[in-house]
Amino acid sequence: MSDRRNVTPNDLSAFWMPFTANRQFKKAPRMFVGAKDMHYTTSDGRQVLDGTAGLWCVNAGHCRPRIVEAIATQAAEMDYAPAFQMGHPKAFELANALVQIAPEGLNHVMYTNSGSESVETALKTAIAYHRVKGDGARFRLIGRERGYHGVNFGGISVGGIVTNRKMFGTLLTGVDHMSHTHTPGKNQFTRGEREEGATDLLAELERIVTLHDASTIAAVIVEPVAGSTGVLIPPKGYLKKLREITKKHGILLIFDEVITGFGRVGTPFAADYFGVTPDMIVCAKGLTNGTIPMGAVLVTSEIHDAFMQGPEHMIEFFHGYTYSGNPIAAATGLATLETYKEEGLLTRGAELASYWEDALHSLKGLPHVIDIRNLGLIGAVELEPIAGSPTKRAFSAFVQGYEEGILIRTTGDIIAMSPPLIISKAQIDELIGKLGSILKSLE
Repeated sequence: MSDRRNVTPNDLSAFWMPFTANRQFKKAPRMFVGAKDMHYTTSDGRQVLDGTAGLWCVNAGHCRPRIVEAIATQAAEMDYAPAFQMGHPKAFELANALVQIAPEGLNHVMYTNSGSESVETALKTAIAYHRVKGDGARFRLIGRERGYHGVNFGGISVGGIVTNRKMFGTLLTGVDHMSHTHTPGKNQFTRGEREEGATDLLAELERIVTLHDASTIAAVIVEPVAGSTGVLIPPKGYLKKLREITKKHGILLIFDEVITGFGRVGTPFAADYFGVTPDMIVCAKGLTNGTIPMGAVLVTSEIHDAFMQGPEHMIEFFHGYTYSGNPIAAATGLATLETYKEEGLLTRGAELASYWEDALHSLKGLPHVIDIRNLGLIGAVELEPIAGSPTKRAFSAFVQGYEEGILIRTTGDIIAMSPPLIISKAQIDELIGKLGSILKSLE
């Protein structure tokens, strides 16, 4: 076509990159061309230590043989099968494997393609559950300030990310928010969970319940540990009490474990770590080691069985996706769970947590460091913003890290890290050592 401009394979303008400073990136691209275990290979042949498990997702490390083989084998055997009114064995095998590692009682699985879709699925399920139970007045959803539940309209409505809400608005009505669990001035440089603070935070939920009346509230959704907004750790007892309050009022509790699932805090799910069983768990990322897009929602038998009414030939729940339980994704998920099991990765974070914590907190006292937070193999270093230029200091650390061979992630002026669960103590030393040198050099 004559009106099409000529482009070369190396032209960067056509791809509008997600959550990226596009103009800055395309002036000085940071390109990965290969990956293996703990490292990426850059386009100029350098090795970069992965301090973020990609985007919180490559929990078993990169290009693991069992996972690679499973993808190739399944792609050659059967590329796609419809999920509506048809099935294939691996989707059921993976659901069974997930139920085996999930907290007791979460016996059923719905598949999605991402964490964002998993959140939408859980929210719809919550509202529909109350309706099929004859309690359709329960339509309200309660999230938390600074909560991140993906980028779809349901997720940004219950989420508490100001930039999302400012840019796109919120389409869901009847949504309210509790306070987040981070209290600057009271819990700086806390190692793990702090001792106090749960009572005041939970009073927010009781206030919201009183304001709207429990009979109108369908569900509360929280991240056990808020990740994308800077690793916000709950105080001791907070999640257990949250469970008690929601049960008392007949409100469903949804845990968004897109980040905390699959070994990130040293247990299969954060629900295990905190000793709390929600009504639903939202997951994705580590489900397939980030290799093939896939998410899931785990629900209790009580929720599932409420829909299994009426004539057997009728569809019970009008929801799903073209790629729900995709054969290649299901094969990938099975191989991922097998890799976790063979190498003990769902609990390895607990073995390394103390070493990781000590390494992170060794950065206390360095220039511009105003807080450090950690739990399991998650960590955050919060920097004092540059006056008039928020986010710039942390972004400079990110770019310098890439140049010096480590991958970190920034959210605002917070540096977040979540390395693959196969990381060694020597690699923790390398990651934190290089970050320390970078922090000393920042203006």
